[in-house]
Amino acid sequence: MNVYFHTFGCKANQYDTEVVRQAFADQGAVLVDDPAAADLAVVNSCTVTHESETKLRRLVRRLGRQERRLETVVMGCAAALDDGTIAALPAVRAVVGGADPARVLRAAGFGAPRVDPVLRRFHASARGWLKIQDGCDEHCTFCATTIARGRNRSRAIPELVAEAKALAGHHAEIVLTGVHIGTYGRDRATDPGREPGVDPEPPGLVDPRAGARGQSSLGELLEALIAAVPQVRFRLSSIEATEVDDTIARLLIAAPRNLAAHLHAPLQSGSNRVLKRMGRHWYTAESYRARLEWLAERLAALGLGADIIAGFPGETAADHHATVALVAALPFTYLHVFPFSVRPDAAAARLGEQLAPGVVRDRARDLRALGDAKARAHRGRRCGQRADGVVSGRGAGRLEVLTEDYLSVYLPVADWDGRPRFDITVS
Repeated sequence: MNVYFHTFGCKANQYDTEVVRQAFADQGAVLVDDPAAADLAVVNSCTVTHESETKLRRLVRRLGRQERRLETVVMGCAAALDDGTIAALPAVRAVVGGADPARVLRAAGFGAPRVDPVLRRFHASARGWLKIQDGCDEHCTFCATTIARGRNRSRAIPELVAEAKALAGHHAEIVLTGVHIGTYGRDRATDPGREPGVDPEPPGLVDPRAGARGQSSLGELLEALIAAVPQVRFRLSSIEATEVDDTIARLLIAAPRNLAAHLHAPLQSGSNRVLKRMGRHWYTAESYRARLEWLAERLAALGLGADIIAGFPGETAADHHATVALVAALPFTYLHVFPFSVRPDAAAARLGEQLAPGVVRDRARDLRALGDAKARAHRGRRCGQRADGVVSGRGAGRLEVLTEDYLSVYLPVADWDGRPRFDITVS
């Protein structure tokens, strides 16, 4: 059987697809990049925006209209919330909520498959992803992902160390991903943790919701991973600013070769009033700013990104200006700006004061322009400086190299000596 894979959505989705791809390959399936050569398509779906689901339906219809009518198994977040709409699309063989590879294999016709729980290689990228947890215990009013993926579930440290060792044989950088990675370990009772140190904790960097002693944390996981595979550069995919605790902060500052100086810290809004409407109760604009400013002062080069939702229901002009002012004040190096998108299963769909589409579009444009200016300024400051580079891709005769602070630098492939990691001058 020839199988074609397509993934929509986040790094957690990309990881899930790789696990399923590996499971199919282990069953003897041939993985193909061209749907015209496939006997079956597996599409991993996303529900974070209306646009992502529209793209999913469009792709499935196109696959079903090929000369060789291609059956599709749809998995993932949108599949978990399907009300029959996806299942009714042309040539959909099965809809599998979530990403259990055994369930996807059975839907494709493989009986009683045995699945390797360790991802051995991440073929979709020169860098490797390592999903450390799934699900989320928060209930942001704009988010349907929590509904689709369920509660927070952390993987055990020994399991993650074993997978990191396997991935380290192929990848110089491993990105820790999940749905809410800052809560890693809060659902697990493990061996007693170490006693608090005598050194004072960095101001503003201790998560007030940190679990009781006796539960592992993200910082402890990072320490275990770095000790097990010190040759790898680890990177955090997305973490709440208030969940960068003293251990993570220390590693970012003291171990730059082991943990990339890069944080993607979702902001969503710079207005405390809007944050409350979003259900993001664990931080304020002020605490978010304090955490990141403390770190930025101590890191020579920090890649700093954020997710921001423009035009959330009830957002006033003053709220928007508060977001713009906070973004302007912080050393962001890029932004991911999302115009508010109604998710039928999320609580925000029932909020009043929905904004006109033109207002949402204009506010998103303002924020994107500011993010672009921040990105240009950061690259300008870094131009001519040395950086720790990891190969992240190649094409059209060029090699893409990713720096610790999340800048892409391009080199001619002819100038490459084959090493996956090397110092490079930012240009």
